[in-house]
Amino acid sequence: MNVLSVIAPIFIIFAVGFFGQKHLQLNTKTASTLALYLMSPFLAFRTFYTQPIQEEFLYLCLYAAGLCFILIGSVYLYGRVRRLQQKEISALVLSSAFMNNGNYGTPVILFAFGSAGFDVAIMLMVIQQLLMSTVGIYTAARGSESGGSVKPALKAVVRMPIAYGAFAGLALQLSDVQLAIPLFNAIDLIADAAIPTIMLILGMQLASIPWKFSDPQNLSVALITRLVLSPIVALGLTLLLPVDELTAAIMIIMAATPAAANTTMFAIQYGAKPEFVSRVTLFSTVLSVVTVPIVLWLTT
Repeated sequence: MNVLSVIAPIFIIFAVGFFGQKHLQLNTKTASTLALYLMSPFLAFRTFYTQPIQEEFLYLCLYAAGLCFILIGSVYLYGRVRRLQQKEISALVLSSAFMNNGNYGTPVILFAFGSAGFDVAIMLMVIQQLLMSTVGIYTAARGSESGGSVKPALKAVVRMPIAYGAFAGLALQLSDVQLAIPLFNAIDLIADAAIPTIMLILGMQLASIPWKFSDPQNLSVALITRLVLSPIVALGLTLLLPVDELTAAIMIIMAATPAAANTTMFAIQYGAKPEFVSRVTLFSTVLSVVTVPIVLWLTT
């Protein structure tokens, strides 16, 4: 596989969003809301409607949860050893445990493996979104001045549109319901538009993050955890789970992607060191130009 041919189109689209935001000053929040609430649910719906759900889906859930909690446990261990405050630990968890499967991971898998791998990537993206909307928000709330609670996490799950799209697609598939061709074509068009849109949005978001280098020790730990430790843990999990080689490669590659952009919004909402979280998102995305091609080469 030509790794450059996989990575180059992705970063070209990121660059278009980045320079577009710099020169046009677009409303990133509106664009993000559009992708999250109007486009991504159709992408999830199409995947779960057209892709037969087999035993593999259970393994994907076990993998995603295992990876998330192993990384969180590692960060908490580091935080306790260094006697960090809860706000600092929460910021480290947000920037280390949750990868950018939506804006970054799924396009990489699409370019690398085509539609067969893309369906697996979308399933992982939906599972990851559920984890971010529960564990991620709870972690951010724990880093707030009030200490947070589980209530915001439960509310976020109820409002999560991607999950509803996935469940609706799965329900229709299991019921053997055949959608009318005009309706499915409309869903197909929106789903196809979702991935390039969210890639542009990531470029726009990166353009709004300040290029500052502070708290070097915690920043280094977050970057190493996200870009190095995460794919290593993923490799270990794939050896324990009975998945095929393609699925295992997708798991490892998705685990190697940069910090999730959504975690910055969680950190801002709850005051869990948003400047630190946003810097990890920026630097991990830049460094992934080197690390993700290496992981791609090793896995393929």
